[in-house]
Amino acid sequence: MSATSPTTRLSPAARRGYGLGSVATGSFGTVPGLLLLPYLTDRLGVAAGLAGLVVFLPKAWDVLLNPVAGRISDRSTHPGGRRRPFLLRAGLALAACFALLFAGPTSPEGLATAWVVVLFLACATAYAFFQVPYVAMPAEMTDDYDERTRLMTWRVAILALAILVSGGLSPMVRDALGPEWGYRGVGVFVGVLIVVGAVGAWRGTRDTPFSTAATAGGSLSDQLRVVAASPPFRTLLTVFVLQALATGAMLAGVDYVARVLLGGGAASTVLFVCFVAPALLVTPLWQRLGEARGKRTGYVLGSVLLAVGALATVLSVRLGLAATAVTVSLVGVGYAACQMFPLAMLPDVAAADTAATGEARAGAYTGVWTAGETAGLALGPLLYAGILAAGGYVSSTDSEAVQPDSARLAITLGFTVVPALLVAASLVVLRRYRLDEEVAR
Repeated sequence: MSATSPTTRLSPAARRGYGLGSVATGSFGTVPGLLLLPYLTDRLGVAAGLAGLVVFLPKAWDVLLNPVAGRISDRSTHPGGRRRPFLLRAGLALAACFALLFAGPTSPEGLATAWVVVLFLACATAYAFFQVPYVAMPAEMTDDYDERTRLMTWRVAILALAILVSGGLSPMVRDALGPEWGYRGVGVFVGVLIVVGAVGAWRGTRDTPFSTAATAGGSLSDQLRVVAASPPFRTLLTVFVLQALATGAMLAGVDYVARVLLGGGAASTVLFVCFVAPALLVTPLWQRLGEARGKRTGYVLGSVLLAVGALATVLSVRLGLAATAVTVSLVGVGYAACQMFPLAMLPDVAAADTAATGEARAGAYTGVWTAGETAGLALGPLLYAGILAAGGYVSSTDSEAVQPDSARLAITLGFTVVPALLVAASLVVLRRYRLDEEVAR
């Protein structure tokens, strides 16, 4: 296959079409992190430490599977394109598995837990074959440095909306339908959102020209060694994984902070909206900053805001919901940048490699990338569950257990100080990133 170049500028329809895939990634990436741990600890009665392992293990499987999925998509010769066919097939499979995730038995505890493990493992497998090709597409859709930022602006804006809808409404669906049907309703609701995202991205990019650079030769291990040898990729991945770990812990803590520290009710939805909604407003501003000052500068500023907001929440959570909403909104402003900029920088790294070698290994890059992201997002809830266990959190089947002061402290620290420290560590690493605009063109 001869190599051809993608267009420099994409049409608005192509940007919107690609961005629709974030409805699927945002929904699946958010709701399990938000509700699966509470489902296990406060619906099935699973101990916090074991519940953390249940959430973590299927994600750990994805860490191994994602590079394989990337290599398979790199080598695909499907008439519909190297990446796009995976969006439809894997997306629909993911939707079906997610609808079944919360539909299993609630007792005995062992059977109920096994159901969650098996179905979440199936979800993770399908998601790998959706997410990896999806993340690889921008490097093959455009060869322009700034156009990739514009493309990610659409993606992150739609991602924020998807997270807002899925994460904001899922607790409301659960509470409205009651203990027997609440979580099952969440499974169906999110499954429908995943279908919308998968089909939308598949159809929305059908008229977009893609690069047809030759597939890189060698085995999967050979490709992974090449990817691992890239200094800008190693730096960017390390930063992103640390921040994924931080945001994964914060997402896992939202429901606990709302129920235990802020009195429940609508607090969970309010905090979640404050965490995500700012991205709808500030993402275009982050785009302008990135075009004017560079992506790395924007990434640094966003990371600082995320860490400062998390630390400020240590104090605001003692003052009530209104004050906590303000500091969590500051976290949300930084979170928008920490989603957009690394996702815009990753295609720069992959495209620079293709320009230097003439071979396509974007799938290998994104396979390793999504494996790292998955590991971070999986370890975040596990870390938070470990903090809960250390604090003596009391599990139950009706969410009514009285928590000791040590558990309340653990809920606070896991949601604030620990994520802030992880983001601070990522900033130290980010200083080493050197792939600027001139190199990326």
